[in-house]
Amino acid sequence: VQLQASGGGSVQAGGSLKLSCTTSGSIRMINGMGWYRQAPGKQRELVARIPSVGRTIYKDSVKGRFTISRDNAKNTAYLQMDSLKPEDTAVYFCNAGRWTGTEYQYWGQGTQVTVSS
Repeated sequence: VQLQASGGGSVQAGGSLKLSCTTSGSIRMINGMGWYRQAPGKQRELVARIPSVGRTIYKDSVKGRFTISRDNAKNTAYLQMDSLKPEDTAVYFCNAGRWTGTEYQYWGQGTQVTVSS
């Protein structure tokens, strides 16, 4: 399974960005998909995930501002990020596969999101 993330960039506070994560390879191995982020000097944290069954899950600080979605026909997950804040600045990673209890099995490369005040 390969994951290709795109859509990062630099925006001012209050702006929007949309990240995309396209999967290829053994697609049947993909149950859920999610996004994590890692800011400098901090641990990687879950931003949002969309399981194959059940409701989507969001980090509290992004609820109401970020929306995760999935297009199964395109094997792609999206993260729409609105009302961005400087504290959202981080490298965002796509994650997909079978849930291990703490994360999905497969990782994509990170994409940088920078929000300036």
